[in-house]
Amino acid sequence: MHRDYELHPTPPSTDDYLRLRAESGLSPRTPEQAAAALPGAWASCHVTHANGETVGMGRVLGDGGWYFHIVDMAVLPEHQGRGIGGAVMTALLQRIREAAPPGAFVTLLADPPGRPLYLKHGFTETAPDSIGMALTL
Repeated sequence: MHRDYELHPTPPSTDDYLRLRAESGLSPRTPEQAAAALPGAWASCHVTHANGETVGMGRVLGDGGWYFHIVDMAVLPEHQGRGIGGAVMTALLQRIREAAPPGAFVTLLADPPGRPLYLKHGFTETAPDSIGMALTL
């Protein structure tokens, strides 16, 4: 990651979370959803630019023992290609490796733009043995 950026082992503010999701192409969320989601993460990190702007983030949901799910990986488009997503993923995986027992299961849902990053960090497709499923309420 370029020296103009700093990684923080904490979640972004609610406003920054909502802005990062919207501006990076993730589905928008409400302030109420963000206020509940951010403190519920097992681990989080965000990246700021030297000008103070929050430009990237990622979170881990999990039980702390066996299952860990990476979510909210986002980098503002104008800051992509500078190693920010890789730094966030490295930090989150390091946190899991430090705390989880051997054999812990780390998952994520890989939209097309993120797939090269996830493959680089050792993730593999699970289909056809298993496939992701979702239910929106």
